[in-house]
Amino acid sequence: MSPSDTAVNPRRQLFRDLFGVGDPEAPHQAPWHRVPEVSAGDGDVLWSGWASSSEVFVVGDEGMVLHFDGTPAQDDSLWHRMETPIRLPLHAIWGLDRSSLYAVGWMGTILHFDGDQWRLQRGGIIDERTERFASCEENTPLFDITGDETGRAWAVGDDGIILTLEGETWLREDSGTTINLRGITRTPNGQLYAVGGEGTVLSSAGDGTWQQLDCPFGCGFMTVLALGDDELLLAGGRYFIDQNGFRGELVRYHAGRFENVKVDKPMPRLRSLKTYKDGVLMVGDQGHLYYLKGSRLDQLQSNNRHDLMDIVPLPTGEALAVGDFGTIMTAAADFTLALAPVVDPNAEQAIDWEVMDSGTRHQLWGLWASPDGTLYACGEAGTVLRCKNPIENDVWETLPAPSELSVHCLWDAGQGGLYAGGQMGQIFRFDGDKWDKHYDLHLDITILAMWGTGPNSIYAVGDEGLILHWDGLGWQRMTSGTKSALYNIWGMDDEHILAVGDFGLILRWNGENWAEFHAGTENFLYDVWGDSLSNIFIIGLSGTLGHFDGTRWMLTPARARDDLLAIDGSSDVGPYVVGTSGNILRFEAGQWQPEASGITTGLRAVQVTSQGDVYAAGDRGVILKRK
Repeated sequence: MSPSDTAVNPRRQLFRDLFGVGDPEAPHQAPWHRVPEVSAGDGDVLWSGWASSSEVFVVGDEGMVLHFDGTPAQDDSLWHRMETPIRLPLHAIWGLDRSSLYAVGWMGTILHFDGDQWRLQRGGIIDERTERFASCEENTPLFDITGDETGRAWAVGDDGIILTLEGETWLREDSGTTINLRGITRTPNGQLYAVGGEGTVLSSAGDGTWQQLDCPFGCGFMTVLALGDDELLLAGGRYFIDQNGFRGELVRYHAGRFENVKVDKPMPRLRSLKTYKDGVLMVGDQGHLYYLKGSRLDQLQSNNRHDLMDIVPLPTGEALAVGDFGTIMTAAADFTLALAPVVDPNAEQAIDWEVMDSGTRHQLWGLWASPDGTLYACGEAGTVLRCKNPIENDVWETLPAPSELSVHCLWDAGQGGLYAGGQMGQIFRFDGDKWDKHYDLHLDITILAMWGTGPNSIYAVGDEGLILHWDGLGWQRMTSGTKSALYNIWGMDDEHILAVGDFGLILRWNGENWAEFHAGTENFLYDVWGDSLSNIFIIGLSGTLGHFDGTRWMLTPARARDDLLAIDGSSDVGPYVVGTSGNILRFEAGQWQPEASGITTGLRAVQVTSQGDVYAAGDRGVILKRK
């Protein structure tokens, strides 16, 4: 498979046509997958989580807080355990942002995260005489928490306890019941609802007073979801001796009335409800996952028999399910893709690029800018274009064709030496008037990219692990140690070079030999660029983006819809990335931002000139210039 392959890869369909009848990735039928490399053991229960656009916190037993921000831990896991002051189970977490998160749990535990560390605010009182947890109200277990846009929060738990956060102090409100409470939610208009055992449903306007609603169902409610100002969905279960277990129940509350939601087949106890892709996602015991939309209820494939405790909505519209045995699941094939916002090249925004008249309809594979500002483009059927002054006079002229074969890459070594590489392992040199064949591999192997440090040191890579080096006297084939295709090459000097290719392959040249340099992805990598040895980027299949900081690789959750095929940049401008469907991304202030290209044509090359101007080229002869 190569970047020229136009077949639709199944992973690239992940976020397309979500509700199409035959779409296997639609929310009512998409299978869920366990997230790999979670640093929790089989004996750990994960109870809940919280997510922003760039990180996730998951809480569980033994005071566990797992944190994901895309940065690998020392053991190379992307999930690492944070330091907490207790070893008690944490059942729920809530906050407006990472600088003010609250986790509640066993023995009345309330932890606060200020963006730097977790501190104990309440609970976990030890009796100094017995050295055991004291039998006191402050140690009443807590199971759920919610809040409003001002930062005020409410937590519920055993014995009907309801706590509210006033400033930095947690105060108890009179719930009017001693029944254990398990869930709490807040409607858009600010009404609070708490639910628990024996069909208990409480309501409050947030003024500290609670009243019990007359619910005719004796279900042990575990969770409640506000669907609107006057509409709730409640779920839980009851234990039936004859069935030797719990049976799930689903109840709808609307306009002051409770009604049972009938389902076709028995469900296990339900633990959590969250809005999800125009419907409701439900999780429960024995790994059961359901998607409810209108009156249609679909059971989802989880391939998991462990109890699922909660759902963690992601800002992208995706979600995680967490549960027993350290389980974290998602419907996305790649968790980092589920976390990051979708990059939509067709979103309404100002068009940042304008189309140049290339004079050709041939597919363009490469761009190159000479130090004097002259631009070159190359592509199908021997196409080589030149634009001598693209800023003041954007006229592209067609140069003589080196051959009838496609030209995939260009390299200007200076001193009148423009090199072109392409199909059949052939390299040509242009003297300003005509092309001469400079090298012939005499094999059906395509040269895909070239890079060099000067007229006497040029490197070329291509299919079947091909690496060539020109030393000023002749081209020599280097030992790459692979038969995989190498799509691109970049370096800082003759002792620091990277080549990227199939299945996440990165080869590193140290001046003596080529060796693998693992980045932690198996996606095809199509290009590499950097402005220093501590600032290197890789891009590839299905929106793959990675960064090397001089110590380790970090995969960046950018989630473009399609493949990313080329990257280039400068220290002043930073990197630009282009790909299929007209995708263009720029790196600014540590984040990848989409730019509107105004086209849906695939882009296969990008060039940032020494003057700071940016150009892109691709299918059907398209060449773009950034405004």
